[in-house]
Amino acid sequence: MPRFVALELLEKVTNQQSYSNLLVNDGIKKHKLDSKDAGLMTEIVYGTISRRLTLEFYLAPFIKKAKKVEAWVKELLLLSIYQMEYLDKVPAYGILNDAVEIAKAKGNPGTGKFVNGVLRTIQRQGVPDFNDISDEVARLSVEISLPLWLTEKLIGQIGLAETRKLGLSVLKPSKASARIDTRFMAISDALDELSAQGIKAHESKVSRFGVVAGKGFLAGTKLFKQGHLTVQDETSMLVAPSMQIKPDHLVLDACAAPGGKTTHIATFLQASQGGKVVALDIHPHKIKLIEENAKRLHVEDVIETKVLDARQVAAVFPDEVFDRVLVDAPCSGLGLLRRKPDIKYHKTEEDFMKLQQIQLEILESIVQKVKVWGIITYSTCTITPEENQEVVRLFLERNPNYELIDIKGVSHLTKSYHDKQLQIYPHQYQTDGFFISCLRRKA
Repeated sequence: MPRFVALELLEKVTNQQSYSNLLVNDGIKKHKLDSKDAGLMTEIVYGTISRRLTLEFYLAPFIKKAKKVEAWVKELLLLSIYQMEYLDKVPAYGILNDAVEIAKAKGNPGTGKFVNGVLRTIQRQGVPDFNDISDEVARLSVEISLPLWLTEKLIGQIGLAETRKLGLSVLKPSKASARIDTRFMAISDALDELSAQGIKAHESKVSRFGVVAGKGFLAGTKLFKQGHLTVQDETSMLVAPSMQIKPDHLVLDACAAPGGKTTHIATFLQASQGGKVVALDIHPHKIKLIEENAKRLHVEDVIETKVLDARQVAAVFPDEVFDRVLVDAPCSGLGLLRRKPDIKYHKTEEDFMKLQQIQLEILESIVQKVKVWGIITYSTCTITPEENQEVVRLFLERNPNYELIDIKGVSHLTKSYHDKQLQIYPHQYQTDGFFISCLRRKA
């Protein structure tokens, strides 16, 4: 059953019907998979997507003589090769038997025979070697399963060796990380509490508010239910401290859903001193998510939500009203390759420039809303200069009354913090890729 479900979901992802993370959750519920089957299915889906270009390279010589291979049959072969090559604890006979049975059920006995023949030949001969590819960049693209254009782009940014490290890093599963509300408890106490519930975790080396667990369902813990813990990537936890928030500040979170950063901002504010964060999102159902998170995390008294496109801020709020503004901008999301591997196959270079336009429009909409000496924090979960450093450069060019300032709380991240801007790549700290810059209004 898990392999059949995996095939069904991979077909949908290939047809670009949905993102893998959404489909996997739906698949588990729809087919009522137990935890063991759900684990195997999830591993197969994410693994096959993550390593698709590698797997296609492995498969190619074994099907080149076939007249035509249907899309679903190819998908079945790819997911079977993934298991054979990368899942040590899964017996080969189980992989082959299931693949043949699925092929016969979805196709016919002839399809089953074809699948059996291909997989047994691979088992006997082994997969081709990357060194068969003479071009160094093309070879790396296949080895790390990143499209050639993206591999070339990253080599241009960080060099071949670092691109290899990045590519190999995002093929490994992501860790579970969470933010602890240190108003209620110390990190050490939270770790003890998690340990008592069978979750081995350690203090984050990236954020002073974070804990990291290799395994474990953090959202199922007592701390989560109590509102003392929320699931969040370590890099995302750097945003609120970078804003230098005081208890009485009025803050705008221009692109707030689902509210991880909003609720973190809220922990620095006090309702008794007039502190408040106004959280915007364009979608009403996402605003509801922010409100639910705010209530669970005991910060609803300092959060006000509003359905609004961030590009319309200029028409809604008075000038010079906010002490701090966060623009966690819509972006290509390439920093999330470890958690959303299908992103790399759907993006193009044109997307970066379209997104840059939206990012600049949002910044221009809020530029007059910040008080003098107020701060705009601009952040994204991507790794492209077009959406990060270039946006900051263009913004400062158009708004000379703003200046780039040092980012608080990131000086320990020496691999990533340069020229007053933080650009974290996924391999540097085994986190999401992330970008932060802080812009202060001078006049």
